[in-house]
Amino acid sequence: MSAEGVDLKRRRFLTAAASVVGGVGVVAVAVPFVSSMQPSARAQAAGAPVEADISKLEPGQMMTVEWRGKPVWIVNRTKEVMDTLPSLDGKLRDPQSNESEQPGYAKNALRSEAKRPEVLVLIGICTHLGCSPTFRPDMAPADLGADWKGGFFCPCHGSKFDMAGRVYAGVPAPTNLPVPPYRFLSETNILIGAAEGAA
Repeated sequence: MSAEGVDLKRRRFLTAAASVVGGVGVVAVAVPFVSSMQPSARAQAAGAPVEADISKLEPGQMMTVEWRGKPVWIVNRTKEVMDTLPSLDGKLRDPQSNESEQPGYAKNALRSEAKRPEVLVLIGICTHLGCSPTFRPDMAPADLGADWKGGFFCPCHGSKFDMAGRVYAGVPAPTNLPVPPYRFLSETNILIGAAEGAA
């Protein structure tokens, strides 16, 4: 074998080895760069949208996700519960959510997006002093009275909210529970923190 043949083989080997090492280096640099484009935990806590899968949320059930460091409740309301909401208007402080800053789709009796009116999305913090109310879907329990049609009860100071998060009159909480901006990505996925039409 000639010296030129050995050098050619060695050159091809070194070229291939350098290409492989260079490719690994490019990947090693690209992975953190691409990862840095994802919102950090701190950015998510500061308000980056959060996706929630509601595929396993049965009618009458509630799930909780975290957005901006706050609990966000997602409730799958039954038709019976939704049918009772208009009958409560006379007992509520702000039945149409006119007194508080809310997305347009929350300014009605259901306080939900028309695409899936049974799905209620609320920030789970009492508007009185920041306690977290409890989910009380039961009808007419002894401790809340015969006219209770389900909703949220704040054990700290007794504020009550119906199954649309609307505050009852005569309780310490001044406004309805807030509805965060959200939109449906599909029938089973909600993006909390970005309303319809937002980028």
